[in-house]
Amino acid sequence: MALDYYIRSGQKQLRCGYTTGTCAALAAAGAASLLLSGKTPDELSLMTPKGILVTTAPAFLKQEQDTAVCGVMKDGGDDADVTHRLIIEAHVKKSRRPGILIDGGEGVGRVTKPGLDQPVGFAAINRVPRQMIEEQVQKVCDTLGYDGGIEVLICIPGGREVAQKTFNPMLGVEGGLSVLGTSGIVEPMSEQALVDTIAVELRQAAALGVKQLILTPGNYGEDFLRQAHIANESVPVVKCSNFIGDALDIAGTYPFESILLVGHIGKLVKVAGGVMNTHSRYADCRTELVCAHAAVCGASKEVCTALLEAATTDACIEILDHAHLREAVLERLLKAIQQHLEHRVFNKYRIGAVMFSNQYGLLGQTQMAKEIIGSWK
Repeated sequence: MALDYYIRSGQKQLRCGYTTGTCAALAAAGAASLLLSGKTPDELSLMTPKGILVTTAPAFLKQEQDTAVCGVMKDGGDDADVTHRLIIEAHVKKSRRPGILIDGGEGVGRVTKPGLDQPVGFAAINRVPRQMIEEQVQKVCDTLGYDGGIEVLICIPGGREVAQKTFNPMLGVEGGLSVLGTSGIVEPMSEQALVDTIAVELRQAAALGVKQLILTPGNYGEDFLRQAHIANESVPVVKCSNFIGDALDIAGTYPFESILLVGHIGKLVKVAGGVMNTHSRYADCRTELVCAHAAVCGASKEVCTALLEAATTDACIEILDHAHLREAVLERLLKAIQQHLEHRVFNKYRIGAVMFSNQYGLLGQTQMAKEIIGSWK
């Protein structure tokens, strides 16, 4: 059954879902109940770490020789990601070894690189989901008077294929999906989930001893790096989406020596105004910033009006070209970007910026960016 819990995002009321970790814990409880009692529960319930009760019917329950298997369908709510409606299975059997042993099977990834929640070689079932699984199985054991060992194998049919659409291959989780969740609940359009993903990549880079990084908001930046031959094979690229400030702050908690921010003018021009979350719902001052710097460079009222009315930053570049102001305005913008970046990182590491346009290519780079790139050669 669908989770009846909602949050507000702007003017919308959005339904929450529950995590793969919650599904795994529910499935483990259902399978343990069948294994130890021989009965098939009609409903499965647990209290999530967030304090929200989740109740759902099992997708299936069956006994296979000495193993009980229960499946729970993932409900992403209104944040229907690639795991939405997948079946998370728990295969539970008795064990001669004491305690509750948890591992991952079909469709659950394995950690192959350091810096993630679990050690290298372990199933990608994170710490909180492991605790939830153990607590739910232990609860069933206590209720039914069983004090022996239990083995729990979490499987996600189709997980290997779906994982190719996630960050897992890039992060070093091979062969399937991760079983995730800290609150047990999926909040629609969760910015924190995106920031957490960035944090994982930065932590992993630090764990590998990386000292230099390239940050870019997205795919355009990666494409530009390849085309402009700026990237260095030894310098990893981390996508930070709109969360430039958060990424810089997180990076400051690790011993990185230098970071190069590479971004489209439509994103980086906002940084010239001190805007560190570049999503349009927080700030869309692109043309205003270009106009302000153009005015200082001597742009006429007509040019300023055209800039303010421009639909895109590429259109702004065209206007500046006609007014013979491109070089002067971009130089000022890059200096402002550098100033705000340095203020944000507060001397924790060297920071520079490279700005480009899909239409015009490289638009410029700060002096520190030139020094950072030069140090790679």
